[in-house]
Amino acid sequence: MASIVGYGFYIPRLRIKIEEIARVWGEDAEQIKDSLGVEEKSVPDIDEDTATMAVEAARNAINFAGIDPKKIGAVFVGSESHPYAVKPTASIVAEAVGAVPYSTAVDMEFACKAGTTAIQACMAMVDSGMIEYGLAIGSDVAQSKPGDALDYTSGAGACAYIIGKEGIADIKATASYTTDTPDFWRKQGASFPSHGGRFTGEPAYFKHIIGATQLIFQKTNLQPKDFDFAVFHQPNAKFPTRVAKMLGFSEEQIKESLVVKKIGNTYSASSMLGLASVLEIAQPNQRILVTSFGSGAGSDSFVIETNERIKTKQRGLLKKMLEEKEYVDYAIYLKNKRVLKSE
Repeated sequence: MASIVGYGFYIPRLRIKIEEIARVWGEDAEQIKDSLGVEEKSVPDIDEDTATMAVEAARNAINFAGIDPKKIGAVFVGSESHPYAVKPTASIVAEAVGAVPYSTAVDMEFACKAGTTAIQACMAMVDSGMIEYGLAIGSDVAQSKPGDALDYTSGAGACAYIIGKEGIADIKATASYTTDTPDFWRKQGASFPSHGGRFTGEPAYFKHIIGATQLIFQKTNLQPKDFDFAVFHQPNAKFPTRVAKMLGFSEEQIKESLVVKKIGNTYSASSMLGLASVLEIAQPNQRILVTSFGSGAGSDSFVIETNERIKTKQRGLLKKMLEEKEYVDYAIYLKNKRVLKSE
């Protein structure tokens, strides 16, 4: 059975407060914070991008797992902000961490669920015996047009998982739910994504999260009461809180996963960071539900159970990374996003 052998993450140190963004656009910060449930978001520094963050997260995951990177047979990087249109991020990561040359590497793209799809690919290769370990990463420098609603939530971060056997948490089941729902897109050559406003909610996020979660309930004969924790994709704090209630989960079951309040929506890393936040405090023999969401649209759902090996690992780094921060103003934020730079 495929298992999480190690995990790692990277969140940029720089942050911007919702009040600063609202000040520039002459909007009510308190109303926005109340509406989104987000207080601030992570901002990449001038030398940080999807690839550099993926490398840092991968290194942390390998250190956690305590494995030889040469044993990693597959590297998958999920993102919608790869630095190159033609040149894989995955090969950069594989070279940087030492998982070369005898490995397969590929970039994945399915909006915010590309990272969890990478986990599924690693699971299949591990379970089939093709590889001993797989590295699945979700990493994004989330793009948003200045002044757009996404400007308040689009963050930056990365999360990586080493998938193998006999790890700290076993992946008991997975299920996916996919339809052609055009709620969010970015055409070739466009600098910023477009979205369908409120259409991104009911027919997109909620329909697919609920569909995938109900499917995995059917496959496993489990119910919300059977889980210690639940993790849902976090475009903001309101959506996962609402969908949890719709599915029958309590606020207590999801509160540990809601990292979005402090770093915003990290897109492909979002649900993966939510899971990492839970694994940082989880005890042996606890059951976790994870359901991601990617616009376009689809969701991947997982049932994960921790075991006794989790007690042997040092944890707590994520909380420290969340607390170590430096605030920037809107001008620096735009500069770091390269909005003010010519190509």
